[in-house]
Amino acid sequence: MTDTYKHKGLRKQLVETIRNKGISDPEVLRAMETVPRHCFFESSFLKYAYDDKPFPIGSGQTISQPYTVAFQTELLKIQKGDKILEVGTGSGYQACILAELGAKVFTIERQRALFDKAIKFLPVLGYPQIKVFYGDGFKGLPAFAPFDKILVTAGAPHLPDSLVSQLKVCGILVIPLGAYDVQAMTTITKIAENKYEKLEHGAFRFVPMLENKAKD
Repeated sequence: MTDTYKHKGLRKQLVETIRNKGISDPEVLRAMETVPRHCFFESSFLKYAYDDKPFPIGSGQTISQPYTVAFQTELLKIQKGDKILEVGTGSGYQACILAELGAKVFTIERQRALFDKAIKFLPVLGYPQIKVFYGDGFKGLPAFAPFDKILVTAGAPHLPDSLVSQLKVCGILVIPLGAYDVQAMTTITKIAENKYEKLEHGAFRFVPMLENKAKD
């Protein structure tokens, strides 16, 4: 899929929208302006690609609202070279934003159809460095831990101990916490091996994060 001047212009408008909503990190805004969101949409839905709204991508999942992607990314305080675990690959859009910021991205997806699509599509789009895994996000990727940062892109009913244990000391975990339709965007900053600081950053809506499941 091509990235035309029209698409680039629409991305500039989208970036101005999320800037006006409070996103201020220039690198996050640059990444949002760089990654072609329309490439993650089926051709019949391209007209919605640069709306600041979530959109269904199949398997009961969505591509997150751009503002939400930017908000979570900003909370991570990414430094170039950070090793990041993303729980919930979905379309792969968020993983590309993280990679665009210079992070080493490990992403895990429990829906087989979405995993199969992402592992083939991301290299074609220009992000072969993103490592995509199929499995249960609650378990994380202990074989590749520890991580500088961890990002969860689904609403978790509770804080998974396994993910906290895979976070480096001084690392940050960004996770929407809540068992119902609305979650509290939460940062967990690991202060010591068995101590962390928890802060909430407002209400958001995510599809639920399901435990002990990886679906074919």
